[in-house]
Amino acid sequence: MLAKEDIPAHLRAPVEAAVDWINSSFAANFEVTGLADKKVPNDITRDFELGIVLCDGEICERKQVAFEPTEGGYNFAMNDSAEAEIPPLLDPPAGNRVGWLDEQLEKFDFVLLLYYRGLW
Repeated sequence: MLAKEDIPAHLRAPVEAAVDWINSSFAANFEVTGLADKKVPNDITRDFELGIVLCDGEICERKQVAFEPTEGGYNFAMNDSAEAEIPPLLDPPAGNRVGWLDEQLEKFDFVLLLYYRGLW
C-alpha cells in the first residue's frame, strides 16, 4: 500500500479527480489517504485501474476505480474486480487513527477499542 505522500506525481491529479467523481457520484466526503496498489502504471495515456484508499473521518474504504483517459481528463468507473486479500472496508491509516484516538482521550478518561471481523 502507498501512503498519500508516496503517490507518484504523475498520478496525483488523476487520483484527486477520481475522488471528486466518487464524492459527487455517491454524495460522499472522502479524502484520499493512499493507494492499495504497490505497482502503479507509468503510462496514464491508456486505460488503467487503481485501488484508492479513502477515508471520511469515520470510515475508510478501498474503491477500485477504472480510469479511461479522454481529451479533457478522465472517465471513471467503479470496478469490483479488486484482489480479495484487500478488503473494501479498511482500518484507518495509522496517522488518522492516532489523531482520532488523541481527540477522544482528551474528552474521556478511557476509550474502548473493539476489533470485530477485521475492522476496528
